[in-house]
Amino acid sequence: MINADMRLIVEAARLTFVATVRPDGSPNLSPKGSARVYDDEHIAFMNIASPQTIANLTADPRIEMNAVDVLRRRGYRFTGTATLHGQGTPVYEWLRSWLLDLNGPGYPAHEAVLVHVDQARPITSPAYAFGDADETALIAEWSAKYQVVQSEEEEV
Repeated sequence: MINADMRLIVEAARLTFVATVRPDGSPNLSPKGSARVYDDEHIAFMNIASPQTIANLTADPRIEMNAVDVLRRRGYRFTGTATLHGQGTPVYEWLRSWLLDLNGPGYPAHEAVLVHVDQARPITSPAYAFGDADETALIAEWSAKYQVVQSEEEEV
């Protein structure tokens, strides 16, 4: 189900947005900076500071995750079912190790959320749908745009 391109996008996305269902049926959308492909059928993220997401998943394990590479202007929408995994479980220890390598000791890691992906659908920019988009050119174009914004912010 999860192919090499999907892995590339999840890794490049930096933030993956997770939608869960609140008890009243309304949506809850939360960004996750720890989303990683665990295997060919699962994506995992760590509960670092997400009490509402965890409460929602405890009551209703349905979840949708959107990972978009902002430079490539494309991504994937993953729909599935989540399970929670605490300390000592393989997915928790795998993800916690990655987080500590990235952020240093003491980084919060309450429990891992393992999502079984039932469906994966592409998300593409109109640049692909209505033009003759070249991914290398899009990466260069959008990298330059973000560098300009960053330069302008540094001047302020």
